[in-house]
Amino acid sequence: MKEYDVIIVGGGAAGFFAAINVAEQNSSLKVAILERGKEGLQKVKISGGGRCNVTHAEFIPSELVLNYPRGEKELLGPFHQFMTGDTIQWFEDRGVELKIEDDGRMFPITDSSQTIIDCFLKEAQKHNVDILYNHALKSVKHLETNWVLETSQGDFSTNKLMMATGSNPKIWKLLEDLGHTISQPVPSLFTFDIKDERIKDIPGVVALDVEVKVVDSNLWSEGPLLITHVGMSAPSILKLSAFGAIELAKRNYDFEIEVNFIKQSFEDCIEQLKNLKQDLAKKTVLKSAQFELPKRLWQKLVLAAQMTSETRWADLSKMQLEELASQLTQAIFHVTGKSTFKEEFVTAGGLNLKEVNFKTFESKLHENLFFAGEILNIDAITGGFNFQNAWSGAYIAALEMSNENGQH
Repeated sequence: MKEYDVIIVGGGAAGFFAAINVAEQNSSLKVAILERGKEGLQKVKISGGGRCNVTHAEFIPSELVLNYPRGEKELLGPFHQFMTGDTIQWFEDRGVELKIEDDGRMFPITDSSQTIIDCFLKEAQKHNVDILYNHALKSVKHLETNWVLETSQGDFSTNKLMMATGSNPKIWKLLEDLGHTISQPVPSLFTFDIKDERIKDIPGVVALDVEVKVVDSNLWSEGPLLITHVGMSAPSILKLSAFGAIELAKRNYDFEIEVNFIKQSFEDCIEQLKNLKQDLAKKTVLKSAQFELPKRLWQKLVLAAQMTSETRWADLSKMQLEELASQLTQAIFHVTGKSTFKEEFVTAGGLNLKEVNFKTFESKLHENLFFAGEILNIDAITGGFNFQNAWSGAYIAALEMSNENGQH
């Protein structure tokens, strides 16, 4: 049986970050990462379209936590301890510079996730972390002061154990056997499948600032909306999918949304349309797009409001005006399913947060058992927030694990 002081199960973002920080804080400890795959850091590799969206340029903890549908309350303390600025500094100290994009997302200046992977592998080697690939965990037992792990390639024993295995149902099952409870995972961060004449044949069209509501619920969001080949995407939809993950799963991804394309009330919209009716009397409605809407989207909504390509502003009836205002401010679309957003497989669900001490990321049920990253029932909207959760949790747990007597 191989013995280590600290074993981290899971060679992803949280696992590597924790292992490196443990070894760096205390070089006398023997530290290992057990990874079931033949290589690690797979999510890091594909995140942000292969550029790795390391974090988000939000530097106030109370603002940062608002991006987490699950974990908002629990992360406030940890973010005061290790935050976006600390992440940037950590990477810069190791030769990786980050840049901020217009939407706040942060990437390595190389625009390549390989930069982050190389940094982790180099630091792990420098601090003598053993990285053991193709080691799938089969069972975990707590014997006296040690954890005993059975893997596909032999047994291990360790004083301190961290689980950083992401959304892995097999590991969740092992944790349930240890008495922990798991919130059943459901997808978070997905796009909406919608078949509707109003968005047919115009993929790629973006409405820059809309408000979207799920009918018969208090779920809503705002932001850009992108029309795709299969439905709708972009931040307004992704945010809704994250905050509504559990509710939308209950509805089996069959529900209605109301879209306000111009973020105005129906009444204000009617007033403006009446003015346009006078100002643009001789022009055709179809060809004079208003409210800064993309031309192709405007035309689809006009046709949906029972007009033809010949209808002129002057000829609009009261009913047509109301119908157009309704399409602009309260258009109902029927969502019939979901599609994965790029390669970002994020799940809502995981280890019950009430069973974790967020000062140390240690289990409240078992001493010397730690967690970080997506194994916990914490998830965020897109934009680097899921990684920031991984860095903060892994760093704080690493401080605790590197302490030989377990006391700070």
